[in-house]
Amino acid sequence: MNAYTLLPFIVLIAAMFLMTRSAKKKQQQAVEMRNQMQPGSGVRTIGGMYATVKEVNEDTVLLDAGPGVDLLFAKNAIGAVLSDDEYNRIVHGIEHDLKSDADLVPDDASSLTETDETDGSAAAAASDDKIDLGKKDAAEAKAEDEPKKSDGDSDAK
Repeated sequence: MNAYTLLPFIVLIAAMFLMTRSAKKKQQQAVEMRNQMQPGSGVRTIGGMYATVKEVNEDTVLLDAGPGVDLLFAKNAIGAVLSDDEYNRIVHGIEHDLKSDADLVPDDASSLTETDETDGSAAAAASDDKIDLGKKDAAEAKAEDEPKKSDGDSDAK
């Protein structure tokens, strides 16, 4: 046989080996994650339910889904073990803010604009100037809204 005829088979076998190897790694990581579960941990099941671990057995997990609601799940049904911050954010809506209070935006904009001027005369002069924003006076707007009469139009009906 020629080496070129065996090459596709060799490539196919190598690809299958690599795919099964990565799948085994993922399964091992999932088993390790499930073995690290402790009572009090927040979890998400493969069905999308969030609960707190109440008791961990060899093949099963007892979950507390709410006041008075205890559910027994197989360990394989646990999709993810969540960190405390993530569980509180998702279930209770509690955001853990890492920013300091100094970064918060104040309610008024006065502290956002700093001027080096000691007297407020320039600021007062700037506030007295009117800025044309394209708005019209009420009289001008009313006059433009009325239909204009042409030579043949009259008010009589």
